[in-house]
Amino acid sequence: MSGATMTLRDDLRAIRAAALAAVDAGAAVRRHLRRTGDCIHAGDVTWRMSAIDRIVLVSIGKAAAPMAAAAADILGGSLDVGVVLTKHGHAEGFAFPDTVRCFEAGHPVPDAAGMRGAQASVELLATTTARDRVLLLISGGGSALLTLPAASLTLADLQATTAHLLRAGATIEHLNSVRKHLSRVKGGQLALMAAPAPLVALVLSDVIGDPLDVIASGPAAPDPTTYADAWEVLAQFDLLRQVPAAVREVLAAGKAGELPETPKPGAPLFQSVTHVIIGSNRMAARAAIAAAEARGYRALLLTTFVEGEAREVAKVAVALARGIRAHGDPLAAPACLVWGGETTVTVRGAGKGGRNQELALAAALSLTGLPDVALMALATDGTDGPTDAAGAIVDGQTVVAARDAGHDPRAALAANDAYPLLDTVGALMRTGPTGTNVNDLMVLLVA
Repeated sequence: MSGATMTLRDDLRAIRAAALAAVDAGAAVRRHLRRTGDCIHAGDVTWRMSAIDRIVLVSIGKAAAPMAAAAADILGGSLDVGVVLTKHGHAEGFAFPDTVRCFEAGHPVPDAAGMRGAQASVELLATTTARDRVLLLISGGGSALLTLPAASLTLADLQATTAHLLRAGATIEHLNSVRKHLSRVKGGQLALMAAPAPLVALVLSDVIGDPLDVIASGPAAPDPTTYADAWEVLAQFDLLRQVPAAVREVLAAGKAGELPETPKPGAPLFQSVTHVIIGSNRMAARAAIAAAEARGYRALLLTTFVEGEAREVAKVAVALARGIRAHGDPLAAPACLVWGGETTVTVRGAGKGGRNQELALAAALSLTGLPDVALMALATDGTDGPTDAAGAIVDGQTVVAARDAGHDPRAALAANDAYPLLDTVGALMRTGPTGTNVNDLMVLLVA
């Protein structure tokens, strides 16, 4: 590996650190929640403690623990009771008051622990009155973690449906439009349970464009989607015959008007609900740009709206690298290009990996032999797919090293089996849970 390539890898690690620091979940809460005397300020909303009975906390998502810990520190004795629901392993190192219960649960496929955490949240919100105030902390992953099936469904029904949609390459918008109509807590229904208590939601966004109804399936946001939309998603991915019969029955009954819809935009309920975006992919991307510039690169943020198959996005990334190398377009070297969003993978093989690892391996195949270029594909929560890796850093020598180690990179890509190959050549990034979750970042460096 050349000295230039080693420098690129070091620079990518520094850029990664800066991007993650900019969207640290605890720090984001501290910027938007503060106390002055008798008043609690949550975003632009002020609560006067002498005029209310309780502050009730519900924190859900992969960043639920650091967000809740920051809120508990700020609120001190004013925090009366709460529930924290996060992914297995993501609460490690965080402590909460005795009145705050913490649950760790499964993601991306829901599990029984998620149901217990969701039930605890529902039971807590059922006790609220108009003199209480609810602080809802939301981060990505909340859709799978906050799991409470509609009355006629089971956890197994939700698990099977989620798994089918994930394997089919459904986007988060597709996935959550279905989830909302198979649940008792998603799509504004958690806000319905909290009423009449006013509610403020501080939101760490992991969805392109920060749509409140999609992030964690919008538990306190009006839901513009319908049972018919959810049915159409299953039809689009040819899954109507594959999902459990009970799921089809619920969606069919909803389409026919036999079941109540989720709360819709304009419902009076939402007049006492306030949402504040406190962290996003764009914030992380802009921090990455600043870090690259500080290290001597000409840097450009291309977009934070990347979607599509991971391996196809990889081809575009390498094309951009070749354009920089050949013509100085869109920037002359040394150059840094940053983009964010969320790709998808249509799973056809039985391998191990995640969307960022798949993107990285596909890019490595196209980068082979191209000198002084490196690409990082990063899941900002530290978990890319069902693996212990946050993504990978690859360059023009990655595939050469993999072949020397006995791997067939094209066969690995075809089998959706990027993890073992990237692990062998030392390309994986293992950050552990980062304490945040604002979607994915891709950074390309050309020396």
